[in-house]
Amino acid sequence: MKRPKTYFDVLMKNDKFREAFEKEYSKIVISEKIAKLRKEANLTQEALAKKIHTTKSAISRYESASYSGYTVSLLEKIAYACGAKMDINFKRPIHV
Repeated sequence: MKRPKTYFDVLMKNDKFREAFEKEYSKIVISEKIAKLRKEANLTQEALAKKIHTTKSAISRYESASYSGYTVSLLEKIAYACGAKMDINFKRPIHV
């Protein structure tokens, strides 16, 4: 059974919209993963900040979907401080 097309499906056919959506979605995913990892490690933003030698406000920024200044080095520090290992994956864009 074929699912009905939604307005989102129509928008995703537009290359500019899809690229912008995927970029924003990636930022949301990273910020949510950082927050989840920190919480699973039972760390407050302040405790994580101390472990990676930064400020609580910096951790808050990293957990915000509007932040885009992530570096591999920063993400590795966060993962290590939370007792995790970073794994980078590359995926092809979804084409509707």
